[in-house]
Amino acid sequence: MLDAVKITEKVREVMEDKDFSGVVLCKHHGQPLFQMVRGYASRSDELVNNINTRFGIASGCKLFTAVSIGQLVEQGKFTLESTLKDVLNLTFPAWDPEITVHQLLTHTSGVPDYFDEDVMDDFSALWKDRPVYTMRNLSDFLPMFQDLPMKFAPGQQFHYNNAAFIVLGLIVEQYTGVAFTTCVEEHIFKRCGMQDSGYFKTDQLPRNTATGYIDADDGTWTSNIFSIPVQGGSDGGAYVTAPDMIRFWDALLGYTLLSEEMTRYLLTPHAHDEDEAYYGLGIWIELRENEVFKTHVMGFDPGVSFMSGVYPKHGVQLVVISNQESGPYPITLAVEEALV
Repeated sequence: MLDAVKITEKVREVMEDKDFSGVVLCKHHGQPLFQMVRGYASRSDELVNNINTRFGIASGCKLFTAVSIGQLVEQGKFTLESTLKDVLNLTFPAWDPEITVHQLLTHTSGVPDYFDEDVMDDFSALWKDRPVYTMRNLSDFLPMFQDLPMKFAPGQQFHYNNAAFIVLGLIVEQYTGVAFTTCVEEHIFKRCGMQDSGYFKTDQLPRNTATGYIDADDGTWTSNIFSIPVQGGSDGGAYVTAPDMIRFWDALLGYTLLSEEMTRYLLTPHAHDEDEAYYGLGIWIELRENEVFKTHVMGFDPGVSFMSGVYPKHGVQLVVISNQESGPYPITLAVEEALV
C-alpha cells in the first residue's frame, strides 16, 4: 500500500532542496495520490505556477510522433517495414535507401543527426549561426542534415536521433496533407481531451504558459526564447499540462489512439542503448527482473525538463514537469523508491 503522506513529504523535501519550479502530479489506479506545485511561470511578473500551467516538454513528445505514424499504418498508408525511399518524396543522396520506418522510430536507422549528442551537448549552440526565429517548419531542419553521410548501417545499433523524428514528421505531413503539428493536435490531443496542450510558438505563447529559464552559476538567468526553435515539431517542443499528460496516458493505454495490437507493439522493447535502457516506438521502457517496471518519456532543452511514466505493476502514473533545466529526475527517483 502506497503511503501518500510519506511520498508527498519526500517529494517536498527534494523540491525544496533542488529549488524546483514546476508541477508534480501522481495518480494511483486512476485516483489522485498527490499533486504539488512550486515556482514561477513568469519570474519577471512573479506569476506562480499552477496545476494547469502549460510547460514545454522537449523530446517528451516523440511519442506523439510514434502514435501518428502508428495511426497511418493502421489506415493502410504504409507499413513499419516500408523503406524511406517508398514513403517520402525527398532525396537523401548519402543515405542507405533501405532505411525503414521502424528503424527511424527506434533510433536504429543510422541517419545523421542535426544535434548529435556524441559531438555536442549545448542545444542552444545550434542557433549561433542559424537564426532560431527562422525554425518554424520541419523542412527548415533539412539543410542541417539532409546531405550528411550515414553514421552506421541501418539496424546496426541504437543511437538516439532527433533528425530521424524530423523525417518521420515529414512522412506524416506527406500522407495527411497538413502540418505535423495540426495532425497531432487534431488526431491525438483532441481525442485525448488535451484541451490545454499544443505546439505553441515561443513568440505567441497563450496565457498560463510557463517561460523556460536558463540559470547561470552566478545567480543570473535568461529566458530560453533564443535557445529553442520558434515552434516545436516531430522531434520535440510541444507544450502540455500535467493533467493533460495523464489524459494522454489514459487514452494510449485505453486503446483510444491505436488498436490494442499496435499499442502493445509500440510498448514492446525493440532496441537498447549501451546501458541496457530499452526503447519501443518513441518511448523508453525500463525492465526490472525481466518485467516492465515503467514505460516513460522524457525531454530536456534549454529551460525545459520533463519526465513522465506509467508503472503498470503499481498502477501509478507520474508527471514531473519544469520550466528549468533540471529537477524531474531526483523527484522521479524519490517516487520510485516508494514503489520498491
